[in-house]
Amino acid sequence: MLSLRSVNQYYGNQHTLWNVDLDLVPGVCTSVIGLPGMGKTTLINCITGFLPVESGSMVWQDASGPPQDMLHWQAEHRSAMGIGYVPQDRRIFSQLTVEENLHIALLAGPAPRNAVSSEIYDLFPELYAFRQVKGSGLSEDNQYQLAMARAMINRPRLLILDEPTRGLGQAFIHKLGNLIVRLNQDLGMTILLAEQHLNFIRRVADRFCLLHRGRNVAEGDVKQLDEGLLSHWMTPESAR
Repeated sequence: MLSLRSVNQYYGNQHTLWNVDLDLVPGVCTSVIGLPGMGKTTLINCITGFLPVESGSMVWQDASGPPQDMLHWQAEHRSAMGIGYVPQDRRIFSQLTVEENLHIALLAGPAPRNAVSSEIYDLFPELYAFRQVKGSGLSEDNQYQLAMARAMINRPRLLILDEPTRGLGQAFIHKLGNLIVRLNQDLGMTILLAEQHLNFIRRVADRFCLLHRGRNVAEGDVKQLDEGLLSHWMTPESAR
């Protein structure tokens, strides 16, 4: 579905991603892991089109079509091609209602529709009761549900979640894990998440890519995340 090879990115003179390789396989949940400041969000922003890539390749391929070079696609084009994105800061419209937020997302899709499908409220049943509530009036947990519903409303082929557990309560994190597993295993959705909470990663992800100072230093099946690997790359001392 998506293949990155030797991706490099800079903030000014600072080299932030170093020859990163990443393969996203259809129907697989992959987690980009690493300590804070190691490049997880930078990599996500390069994939979604919100940051430029200095060099390397980024190839998107649907099952029914030829490979396509994504590097020069604008962020809105990547969304239209089937990439749904939930950033750390949610980016909901706080002064619009839940229903208005969802309608705006519908209109931005590749095939604009007027009505929110019932499957969205099946996935996010709590939002149905809050349809006329402004985003600012929702709890943090429900604001995240709204951000996910906006990303899901146009049936993306790839769903990207940046630090999904950040700032959320434990009860909701458990429910979010259930939802991600359902989307991935029952509905066959390809998912990429940037995350650092290992219990959550082990619960929802199939594969991992470990970033350290902007380099992918390990990757593989989540079952390979053993204590030796984690103690070497996922302790504060390793960031020095």
